[in-house]
Amino acid sequence: MRRLTFLLRPSWLILAVLVAAFAYLCFTVLAPWQLGKNTATSHRNQLIADSVRADPVDVSTVFGDTAADSHTEWRRITASGNYLPDSTVLVRLRHLDGAPGYAVLATFRLDDGRVLLVDRGLVAAVDGSRPPRIPEPPTGPQRIEARVRMSEGVAPGKDPSVQDGYRQVYSIDTSQESTVLGQPVTAIPTGERGGYLQLSENQPGVFTPTPLPQLDAGPYLSYGLQWLAFGIMAPLGLGYFVYAELRERRKEKGAAATTRAATTRAATTPAEATRATPTEPAAPTTEARLADRYGRGRS
Repeated sequence: MRRLTFLLRPSWLILAVLVAAFAYLCFTVLAPWQLGKNTATSHRNQLIADSVRADPVDVSTVFGDTAADSHTEWRRITASGNYLPDSTVLVRLRHLDGAPGYAVLATFRLDDGRVLLVDRGLVAAVDGSRPPRIPEPPTGPQRIEARVRMSEGVAPGKDPSVQDGYRQVYSIDTSQESTVLGQPVTAIPTGERGGYLQLSENQPGVFTPTPLPQLDAGPYLSYGLQWLAFGIMAPLGLGYFVYAELRERRKEKGAAATTRAATTRAATTPAEATRATPTEPAAPTTEARLADRYGRGRS
């Protein structure tokens, strides 16, 4: 256990906390977020596919006992009544064929007196910055076919305004449009938020119909699985770093032991060599060699 005491150092403790926090977020926030979006998208696509195959029903049926069911959105309905005059509201920041545009809203009074919000479709902006002249919807009794859509909610910090002679908003929301128009608008029950009608093609008063979303599940499932993988890989990566640190410490310890052994051998070898080697006679000096050669110093 003493080998693991380095894990108590501040740097390792901070790294462990960060890895644990990241893995926790992956499993509890990030992966569920993406997987939830995948579920919602798949649910939406199924509702759209079902609505394409189903025959339209009278709008009164969506106000029944099951009207709050989330399956209400995207249903095809028919409604009889008349458009209310002077009820045009433009929705900014829309696109038509890749160019700036506006969504055109109006109100439609049913035969039973309820007033619904209707999305008449898209129009292109003039010079990419201002709305064109918007003709009023047809007068008199009308029978329309549309899809039920859920309100988008109110965009924070983007209040309604009047520009170029038209009331303009940034999102389609039944409550906001009721306030802008100064008249009660009945929201179609769609579960989370009240809904409105989105006109189908070839209907009275329609412009370019707002296209249906692509029936594509998107990348949310793969993103969710990636976050799960990251949550698993992060602790494994930390474990690898701990193993690498232990391995490096073992190498350093082994290298230190080898160095100490070599130092010990180097310190003892000269003395042992001196004791083991016999003493050799000293080399004769120059004077001795000359005396030997010329007989100097002899008696």
